[in-house]
Amino acid sequence: MKTLIIVPAFNEARNLPHVIASLREAAPECHICVVDDGSTDDTSRVAGRLGVTVLRSPLNLGIGGAVQLGYLWAYTHDYDAAVQIDGDGQHDPRYLPQVLPLLGDGRADVVIGSRFLETGGFRSTALRRMGIRYLSWMLRLRCGARATDPTSGYRAAGRRAIALFARSYPSDYPEPEAIALAVRHGLRVQDFPMQMKPRQHGESSINWWKTGYYLVKVSLALLLLPASERNWAFTSSSASEES
Repeated sequence: MKTLIIVPAFNEARNLPHVIASLREAAPECHICVVDDGSTDDTSRVAGRLGVTVLRSPLNLGIGGAVQLGYLWAYTHDYDAAVQIDGDGQHDPRYLPQVLPLLGDGRADVVIGSRFLETGGFRSTALRRMGIRYLSWMLRLRCGARATDPTSGYRAAGRRAIALFARSYPSDYPEPEAIALAVRHGLRVQDFPMQMKPRQHGESSINWWKTGYYLVKVSLALLLLPASERNWAFTSSSASEES
């Protein structure tokens, strides 16, 4: 399976050497693409020195724009699978050999790493865990999705999901909306249990007031979800694969 690992990164120059090294150790057959989302530090230079593909946005697009750039690269270069791994060192790539077969044998179109189906590991603050439970409930209510960790950025996408996300991806705090988008287009979304780690360096951009804004913004987006789009026409490559 031709697989691209997408690493969205904003000012992650200090974390990238460890992240890239762990990816190469766990999944040496996968290609790696760092999307530098308008960093003001040496993220692009460090990534280039590590010998991976580097896509650099001159502006800070936010996580949604950075991830969509990675999916566009995966789609135009005909990858079978694309895996999103954050550039802050929280995601353990050793799960990849267990996650990718779920896409390869057709059991799922999107696989989401869930820290709440595994004991131990980093689980974020109590406030954010409450918000995550609420968003999980909202997703189930609005589109029937069963996602125990809807804000997880550790996710893998097969060909149909790559085609969808290259065409359309939420721009701001996108993870829960991306699940709804996939479900509304008839894609199969599945959780996978895994432990997560605390950041290696730096601080999360999500503070308490951004958590509140995040919940309000995503709630409105889920409430305003369009009707089912199961008849959405996939692009020619994915359609021919299904035939």
